[in-house]
Amino acid sequence: MAGTFDASALKDALVVLGTAAVVVPLVRRLHVNSVIGFLAAGAVMGPSGLGALSSRFPLIDWVTIGERDRIAEIAELGVVFLLFVIGLELSLARLKTMRRLVFGLGALQVVVSTLAIALIARLVLPATAALVLASGLALSSTAIVVEILAAKRRMASATGRANFAVLIFQDLAVVPVLFLVGTLGVPGGGGPSMWTGLAYALLSAAVTIGAIVAAGNFLLRPLFRLVARPENPELFIAATLFVAIGTGVAAAAAGLSMALGAFIAGLLLAETEYRRAIEATIEPFKSLLLGVFFFAIGMTIDIAVVLQHPLLIAGAVLALILVKAGIVFALCRLFRLPTAVSVETAFLLASAGEFAFVVFNLASSLAIFTPEQSSLAVVVTSLSMALIPMLGWSGRRLAKRLERTLPVEAAALEPPPEDRQRRAIIVGYGRVGRLVAEMLAEHRIPYLAVDADARGVAKWREDGKPVYWGDATNAVFLERCGLLEASALVVTIDTPRQIEAVVTAARALRPDLVIVARSRDAAHASKLYALGVTDAVPETIEASLQLSEAALAGLGVPAGPVIASIHERRDLFRRELQSAAGRPTHAVMPKRTTRRGL
Repeated sequence: MAGTFDASALKDALVVLGTAAVVVPLVRRLHVNSVIGFLAAGAVMGPSGLGALSSRFPLIDWVTIGERDRIAEIAELGVVFLLFVIGLELSLARLKTMRRLVFGLGALQVVVSTLAIALIARLVLPATAALVLASGLALSSTAIVVEILAAKRRMASATGRANFAVLIFQDLAVVPVLFLVGTLGVPGGGGPSMWTGLAYALLSAAVTIGAIVAAGNFLLRPLFRLVARPENPELFIAATLFVAIGTGVAAAAAGLSMALGAFIAGLLLAETEYRRAIEATIEPFKSLLLGVFFFAIGMTIDIAVVLQHPLLIAGAVLALILVKAGIVFALCRLFRLPTAVSVETAFLLASAGEFAFVVFNLASSLAIFTPEQSSLAVVVTSLSMALIPMLGWSGRRLAKRLERTLPVEAAALEPPPEDRQRRAIIVGYGRVGRLVAEMLAEHRIPYLAVDADARGVAKWREDGKPVYWGDATNAVFLERCGLLEASALVVTIDTPRQIEAVVTAARALRPDLVIVARSRDAAHASKLYALGVTDAVPETIEASLQLSEAALAGLGVPAGPVIASIHERRDLFRRELQSAAGRPTHAVMPKRTTRRGL
């Protein structure tokens, strides 16, 4: 058996794995994005780099990859798993709320960018080649942009939602774009038959997506209920990989992208109780395969072409970034996105994306591009993608500067009401504050919220929320908000000094007011009790109590005793903290109230 073993069959896998093991830690130590590391490694170790010397120096062949096609299919799985994880982080309900941006902003970005780039490219290319080039360059990089936003935990931010909405439509647009390229590559293609075929392709895509959704709703939950067994974790992993890749293959068979099919599967699984376990299972596969994908992209960079036409390529990359960034910024402002969000989105989406390679490969096979044109298009695409991390960093810095310098939104300048109505006052309208407001509204308790983010306040007021802009540490402002008549004050901001300043100002105005404040930990809670809060809620203690409650329930302890013990332990912590603050431990809870008031 040893005599028949061919080590070269595994050589490419060893090269990629060695790159992941060596390059990624190295570039992270140098504070360089790992995407750039894989792109650079692919360019150096690919067929246009050291791989070109393998025929003269056979030993070099063992540390290079001579043909990109050897790892192309594995590389595509990286994008498939990335979109699968993105789907898990969203849900169908949340995607519906984004439909205005997906089918409005996203559609306009693709159409306007394609037309603008085609008009510029028409100066040096035939009409068909210019249109195909523009349709590929109009698409941005889902893999890199989403990876950058996810690494910063900003997918749920306004910038994350805007970018993701555009990228989702771009993924949907791949189907008609590829059909358009295929039609243009056929002699005599175009005319009414082209539009008929395009309509058929879109209908086929809609039917395929509907079939995947229907099958997923019927089969996914029973499948994971069958394999979710602690004693057989390998079955759960196998089922996860099967669903992610299987839906991608089904979509690809119908002419869609594998990534889009995996994204739909992720959306469906996001509605199930297995979501978090699936995310943890898929993460290692996604990261490694994404590295293979970027390595494969780096292999497409022809260093010889770069050296032959450096000014042309640099000018093309710069022009692409300026044109797309300008279009995206204008469209974002048209859709009334904040200026800072529009700027950052424009920077992130200004480059080309991975689907451009698919478009250009098809164009080359149909002789729409000459070999030199194809090489130049691939190099421009690759280099623009390599700039995305730097563009994202620059856009973020500029956006932060704009956030500091932009004037206060007019809607945020509306003063609090002076009707002296009895309300609860919420200081801070972030995630915690909004949840508190929802609970008060559910129990029909009137409230008023205060926040220091002027643009956020303007948006929330447009949504009909009773939120006002101002500094809650200012006693005069608190008084204008109706603190003297307030039923309670709930402080949800997360900056300790500001929390203490708000509590001090409020307690000076109303010694009898019920004040509930968020605190970082037990020590901070003790300090707040010393300042006079009625109740402090330490994040660390509450997290441990919730974990304990979930663990006890999972171990089969009846709900009644679990809830009782959790409440007893919470009261014990409260008494200990109040005692440490020198407060009497009697009357530790705020007074009980009726349904309609605190």
